[in-house]
This record gives sequence, C-alpha cells and structure tokens, in this order.
Amino acid sequence: MRIGYGFDLHAFGSTKPLIIGGVLIPCEKGLIAHSNGDLLIHSLIDALLGATAMGDIGSFFPSNNYIYKNIDSRILLKKIWNKIILLNYDICNIDITIIAEYPKMLPYIFFMRSNLSLDLNTEIDNISIKSTTSKKIGCIGRKEAIACHSIVMLIKNKKCI
Repeated sequence: MRIGYGFDLHAFGSTKPLIIGGVLIPCEKGLIAHSNGDLLIHSLIDALLGATAMGDIGSFFPSNNYIYKNIDSRILLKKIWNKIILLNYDICNIDITIIAEYPKMLPYIFFMRSNLSLDLNTEIDNISIKSTTSKKIGCIGRKEAIACHSIVMLIKNKKCI
C-alpha cells in the first residue's frame, strides 16, 4: 500500500468561474490560477503523485507552459491517473477536506465525488469529501482564499476491499 498527501490553496480575485471538484459553483468571483483553478483536483493530483513517488503537479504541468492555460483540471487528473494505472495501482480510498468560509460546499459534494469516481474509475464509496471553515482566521477566514487537503491510499496489483 502507498499513501500520498496533497495540498493546494488559491486566492479569490479572478473573473473565471469557480470550479471545485469539477463542479461549477455559483460565486461572484473565481480563483486566481493558470489552469481553471480547481484546487481540489490539484491537491488530489499531488496526493496521487506523492503516493507513487512521481513528483508533483508542477513537474507534469508547469504553470509557465501556455498549453495548460485555463485547462480543465479534470483533464490533468485523467492524464496522471492513466500513468498510475500503468504502474498497476488501484485506489483504496481518497479523503479530501476543503477549507472555505464561502461559498458553502455541502450542496456540491455529492457531485464532486461523482466526478472523481468517474474520472478515476473507482466506486464513489472510495471517495470522501468534506468541508470546514477556518473559523474566520487568516486569508481563508477573510474570504480571500480557499484551501484543500487530500490523502490517498493506493494498492498495487489488486483491488482494495
């Protein structure tokens, strides 16, 4: 078994739509980013890469490469997952925590889980996504940013039970 951890944080301030976990979330401002700014998927990619000791998201998709400008982060996730499949890994579980004062994530979590289940070809029950606030502390508490932590457990050559 292999365990990986990922983290991402993006500041608000863009006119881009707010997309988290592949879900469009109604919000008057988006996150500043080179890609579409989907910090949940970015943190998950880093967790997957960490579990397989393959580096980080920036080593595969550098922010100075124009080809990734505004790209849908689900495309990046699928590219990484296809590399991991070749190493004969399967997902045991994914645990993700979004930290945001606003907007509230609860109405969108099922759809985020569904997207990840589809993109990673795993059961939705293998994916946990939850959200919390920072109790009005720091840049997240001031509604200037959103952060996300992801942990994954992978197993090689067989399915997790």
